[in-house]
Order: sequence, then C-alpha cells, then structure tokens
Amino acid sequence: MASLSGGLADRLAEVRARITSAGGDLDRTTIVAVTKGVPESACAAAVDAGLVDLGENYAQGLVAKAGALAGGVRWHFLGVVQRNKVRRLAGHVHLWQGVDSEAAGRSIAGHAPGAQVLVEVNLSGAPQRGGCSWEEAPPLVDALAALGLRVNGVMGVGDPDDPRPGFRRLARLAGSLGLPMVSMGMSADLEIAVEEGSTMVRVGTALFGPRPVHGDLRR
Repeated sequence: MASLSGGLADRLAEVRARITSAGGDLDRTTIVAVTKGVPESACAAAVDAGLVDLGENYAQGLVAKAGALAGGVRWHFLGVVQRNKVRRLAGHVHLWQGVDSEAAGRSIAGHAPGAQVLVEVNLSGAPQRGGCSWEEAPPLVDALAALGLRVNGVMGVGDPDDPRPGFRRLARLAGSLGLPMVSMGMSADLEIAVEEGSTMVRVGTALFGPRPVHGDLRR
C-alpha cells in the first residue's frame, strides 16, 4: 500500500500543478477522483494521498467501495440515475452529478430528501451523451428545487474535438442561474475547463492510469 499511495501522491501533485498552471485556485477547485474500474486498494490509496472526493459511475461499485473505506469520503455518483438503484445509493452519495431529468430528481428526492445535485447538460448535443439540452436546463433547475433538492450547480462532458465552447457556455449558464458549482474537465481537458471557469474536475486516468472503457463518458 505504501508504494501505491506514493505513486498516487505523485500523480495527484501533477494534477494539482496542471490546475494551477491553468490559472486555477486549488482552494476553489475540487478534484474528484473517478474510481470506475479501480480496485478498493487504489481508492484507499487515494484517500491516503489526501483526496476526499471520490466519484463512481456504477451503483454497485459505489456501495461496495463506500462500505470498504473508512468514513470521511464524499462520494459523488456520476452515472445515470436509475430509479431502481437510488434506494441503495441514497445513504452513501454526497453529490449526485448526473441529474438530467425531473424523473431522476423525483427518485432522489423520494429516498434522499434535500440531497445535493448537479444538473447535467449535454454540451455537444451528441445523442450518445447524457444530459439535458441547453434549453431544458433552467426549468429543470427550478423543478429540482421545487422537489426540495439542493441544486448546487451544473455538470458536463466536453466535446473531445473542441471542449472550450461547451465549457465556456456551461460556466456562463451556471452564472446566469446563480449556481456556484461547475463540474467540467477530465484528465485530457482539465486545463481548458479550469481556464473557462470549472470549480470541479473529474479525474480518473491521470490519477489511476488507463483502464477499460465501458462506454460511459461521465468521468
């Protein structure tokens, strides 16, 4: 575990350096370590390295890892909110990042009243991506708030060809809605995200190394 923790600590330092080199403030930029496909030992090493926020795409993985790790971890659910999985997740999730419909919000509100959520926006409009449309986002924020949820901000996945326009628009949307959190930027594009106003980056491969991709692009 010592060698694993040490290697991860070095990679975390590199991620932090990338954020600061892009003009980011480490006190205002949350690093979410994405643990999809990562064993529990690596999750523990992340915590040992000083990370508090861990993100998981799969309900079963989040529940198992949350049970295996000591307290103090803030778990972010990054996957599609499925009604039949919300009950299992409710006691573990600190922030639901992939909320893109009122139906998803209703499920969360039913099992975790007052939960913290982000509205996911489909930045590129690509059909394989999750998220609501740009036009749907403002009324969805209002609908989720009416359900008693704490809508803290917005989330999006950048276009791999040119993420900057979508990131810029997402940050402007958050500002226009008075929302403080802007979750955007991953291992490959976090500098651009930070330059455009990200307050939260979701980093997997830059911390844990390459791993199998299962078609879910929310990290």
